[in-house]
Amino acid sequence: MLKPTRDKARALRKDMSLPEMLIWGRIRVRQKGLPQFRRQHPLGIYVADFYCAQAKLVIEIDGMAHRANDRVRKDDIRDSWMTDQGLMTLRISAVDVLKDPDEVADGIYRLATERLKST
Repeated sequence: MLKPTRDKARALRKDMSLPEMLIWGRIRVRQKGLPQFRRQHPLGIYVADFYCAQAKLVIEIDGMAHRANDRVRKDDIRDSWMTDQGLMTLRISAVDVLKDPDEVADGIYRLATERLKST
């Protein structure tokens, strides 16, 4: 059942957007004591842009397509499903990533670290 989602995730890893690549380049480092992230990670029928299992945190980088009316509704349904699974979704504008990817990555780490402390 999850094979199509896993195949889609693999394909998406090869075709990341520039904002996704900028963030991945900053959060992919695996150091002891820091939250660890996966990119294009399958969760149910969805594929999260980035996922930190320890912090139960999903990161979505939203480009202009996410502003379309039907996409907003689909994102709301997806976010609701993630919440039902005990996950928090953080949506970040691609424009914000392009403006200051270091600041965005720092914010992601801060949020993941806070969530790890509260669990």
